[in-house]
Amino acid sequence: MVAWSVTSPTLLKQLLGDPRVSKDPRRHWPAYQSGQIPADWPLHIWVSVQNMFTAYGADHRRLRSLVSKAFTPRRVHDLRPQIEHITTDLLDLLAAGPDTADLREGLAYPLPIEVICQLFGVPDAARPGLRHAVDGVFNTTATPEQSAANVQLLYGILGDLVAAKRETPAADLASGLIAARDEDGTRLDETELVDTLILVISAGHETTVNLLDHAITALLSHPEQLQHVLDGRRTWTDVIDETLRWQAPVAHLPLRYAVEDIETDGITFRAGEAILASYAAAGRDRSYHGDDADRFDIARPDKTHLAFGHGVHYCLGAPLARLEAEVALPALFARFPGLALAVEPEDLQPVASFISNGHRTLPVVLSGRQPANRMKRE
Repeated sequence: MVAWSVTSPTLLKQLLGDPRVSKDPRRHWPAYQSGQIPADWPLHIWVSVQNMFTAYGADHRRLRSLVSKAFTPRRVHDLRPQIEHITTDLLDLLAAGPDTADLREGLAYPLPIEVICQLFGVPDAARPGLRHAVDGVFNTTATPEQSAANVQLLYGILGDLVAAKRETPAADLASGLIAARDEDGTRLDETELVDTLILVISAGHETTVNLLDHAITALLSHPEQLQHVLDGRRTWTDVIDETLRWQAPVAHLPLRYAVEDIETDGITFRAGEAILASYAAAGRDRSYHGDDADRFDIARPDKTHLAFGHGVHYCLGAPLARLEAEVALPALFARFPGLALAVEPEDLQPVASFISNGHRTLPVVLSGRQPANRMKRE
């Protein structure tokens, strides 16, 4: 399978906002329609699901309208105390443990997955299996057999969740999605429900995991930048935006398709050709960000990025990811002011994925521990 990899931020933004670019393989990818894509292709979970991620036109508007009811600004804002609570508990666990810890395992991963599981009412017993299955979605080194088994596990867990919420609705987003109706009275059908849960639970936490991972790594490997924040010369928002530009949490996102021939900048995307959004490369584009595009600099005047996408498919969970980072990062560095990497930055190993951009582990030394700050819990 051949696809265009778009790395120019200007061209990528143009294509992401172009109605002549679709994410629906059933309507606009001839290779998919004709059966050229094998049934055991490991990336099927990224292109074959039926939710707003792969919908086009009116179908996309209907699905996004239903799902957006679960991510209103008010609802995200109201999650702050819950996020603070989870963050404090995780920092307490780290403080009670050994001097050396893995911050990906101890903070970056459990915070967003716990938030999303609480939001959607995922029972405790299902969470270990769900975590394993979500990791498998992003593992692009898996064999076709491993991918198929992982998809079966994921659909089993979320199918059971939908069935349980239908029988016993609760005050959670899974129940809300089941009950949500569009203006014309339509609802998500069973396939759309499960596939939507796959989207919001998988993508809804992975972006935040990698955002936290890379923000912590960047600040610890650039202590002068960290000092700018601690001294109040720069903000945590500056850290978040520069991290999203410098290390996009999703490196490449499959797939989009040209609905018709698109000619731009001397390039012709032929109707039906596949397009890969290469967010990580776009954030480092020197023609846009200058010769120092590879440098992490929270004082950079223009930190423009496409890490959350653009256009009609802009990530609904972006405000939640930002909120989690806004809470977790200052809390971490206040609790462990002597925090340091336990290895050289170049020794950190990437996750096994060309989609997800993060580290397998983030080993740190937790020196300079401060007493617990209960934030707003009391």
